[in-house]
Amino acid sequence: MSLTPALAEKVRRTQAVLAEAAALGGVALASSLSAEDMVLTHLVAEAALPISVFAIDTGRLHEETVALIDAARETLGVAIEVYRPDPAAVAAYVAGNGANAFYDSLDLRKSCCHIRKVEPLERALKGKRGWITGQRREQAATRTELAEREHDAARGIEKFNPLADWSWDDVLAYAKAADVPINPLHARGYVSIGCDPCTRAIRPGEDPRAGRWWWEQSDSKECGLHVSPLPESRAGAPA
Repeated sequence: MSLTPALAEKVRRTQAVLAEAAALGGVALASSLSAEDMVLTHLVAEAALPISVFAIDTGRLHEETVALIDAARETLGVAIEVYRPDPAAVAAYVAGNGANAFYDSLDLRKSCCHIRKVEPLERALKGKRGWITGQRREQAATRTELAEREHDAARGIEKFNPLADWSWDDVLAYAKAADVPINPLHARGYVSIGCDPCTRAIRPGEDPRAGRWWWEQSDSKECGLHVSPLPESRAGAPA
């Protein structure tokens, strides 16, 4: 594999963080099926680390994104466990607000994200001692101080962000060099890919997160996966 010295050093650091996570035991990679998470899945598989991988199928992902679940198994030899939202909660939200109510207000959008993403994440992390994400500092204004390892106080577990200092170009360069399958939407201008109706391609020079929830202010562009979960008594309520 041909990598620049700078990227090779980042890979070594990432491998060390993944090994640290694996040593903790009971740790899982939460894959959004992004290029970042496919790179991490490759690194986990290459080192045969005892780290499970799961993804959340919100029910509104692009077909190209869902196809990566099978691609990971076939190309990387990794079986990704899939979690889905509670059908009753989805039905209640749609009945009460409309299928695309997330366009109407920030509260309704965050409520949809909670039902389709956060609640399944809580189930996936139940009993885990730590989790791994593909977050990078470059991705958003809310992530500029991202640490490679932090304590997720809300869940009482450790959280690892092994790609924190990687650039988008680093991710693409590694994926190409290692023949890691990534979403074909990336080649069409999609950088940060979430649910289909909440994601668009970005224009040259735009912020990487400009394609996510583009109708909102940049400082609100989080879905709740990386902030404190809602109290149980408010599950499904607007956040």
